[in-house]
Amino acid sequence: MQIVKPTIYLETSVVSYLTSRPSRDLITAARQQITREWWELAPGYFDISISDLVIEEAARGDPSAAMLRLQALQDLPVLTIETAARVLAISIMEAGAIPATEPEDALHIAIATIAQAHYLVTWNFAHLVGPDTKLRLLDTLRALGHTPPLLTTPEELLEIAK
Repeated sequence: MQIVKPTIYLETSVVSYLTSRPSRDLITAARQQITREWWELAPGYFDISISDLVIEEAARGDPSAAMLRLQALQDLPVLTIETAARVLAISIMEAGAIPATEPEDALHIAIATIAQAHYLVTWNFAHLVGPDTKLRLLDTLRALGHTPPLLTTPEELLEIAK
């Protein structure tokens, strides 16, 4: 009997923490270390996917840093950004769950939701995993008739993978 792994939609901030130079800020440095540990263990426990949006965001900025991010992502399956995800992203912003100034964050949650991912993994506390934001997003997605993914950080999922 084959065991089905839970699915993860990986948001861009995770690969940014994975590949960035070590930070002097203690919290950021800890998140970088947690991300590296999680990255090593996660494939044994989860099926991890990204989208073209993640690739697009990872390719931005300093060319050498972008190259490291894209190399880290190169073997992950890429989800198609369906029309339903684009429509859902607009609904999420119209409902006020994510500010209209952050359409890419709304699209990440919409892609993960339409793909029926079990988890959306991110370090984006401002718009995805902060407590108030998380609650608002989950309530909004349910009100719109969707089963949302669990919004989580690598740190939370590291406990499962250990």
